[in-house]
Amino acid sequence: MHRARQHAASQTRERRHRLAHEAARLMAEGGIRDYHQAKLKAASRLGIHDDASLPRNVEIEDALREYQRLFSGPEHGNDLQRRREAAVRALEFLHGFTPRLVGPVLDGTADANSPVQLHLHSDDPEAVHRFLDEHGIPAESRVRRLRLDRERSLDVPVWVFSAEELTFDLAVLPYDALRQAPLSPVDEKPMRRASMAQLQQLLAEAEITAYIGGGAQQQR
Repeated sequence: MHRARQHAASQTRERRHRLAHEAARLMAEGGIRDYHQAKLKAASRLGIHDDASLPRNVEIEDALREYQRLFSGPEHGNDLQRRREAAVRALEFLHGFTPRLVGPVLDGTADANSPVQLHLHSDDPEAVHRFLDEHGIPAESRVRRLRLDRERSLDVPVWVFSAEELTFDLAVLPYDALRQAPLSPVDEKPMRRASMAQLQQLLAEAEITAYIGGGAQQQR
């Protein structure tokens, strides 16, 4: 009986692993941005339908990082750096709204289709639209539901526009949200976010790492 349970648990772990990596592949190659959609599509493709085998979002995120490391090559790093550098300029441009970088561009899983996602802060939701309008930036209006904590959710205005051949996604939160970030849809913990100074530090660290790595390769 004990051995049968161990075997069943081992099979479930193996299916979770396979599903996580298939979902990651679909996100990397198919441009799927939603973890739940990716895992359901992966389950359908692999013919795995028991809920116990569905991986958690963090398992898919780990598999996505591994996939990008193995298969995306230098293009992934170049795309990521380009978006982070554009994010620095956007954070400076929008400094009046206490902006923060969030999402795949910050956590390192961004690809060639990823938007630069920013959280702006204002108790006047229309202030951002007026600012963009004053600067001649046409933006598309959307609404996104964010979870402030375990009990509270909020529908926030989102403005999407294109610049530098990239897509920028601006969610407008009340100033109170500066004290604690909304919950991440990946792990349900407060989102990681970065100010301009923190992002510049991240870019500097990445440049040092690349320089050291390049030197090590030349010595081989």
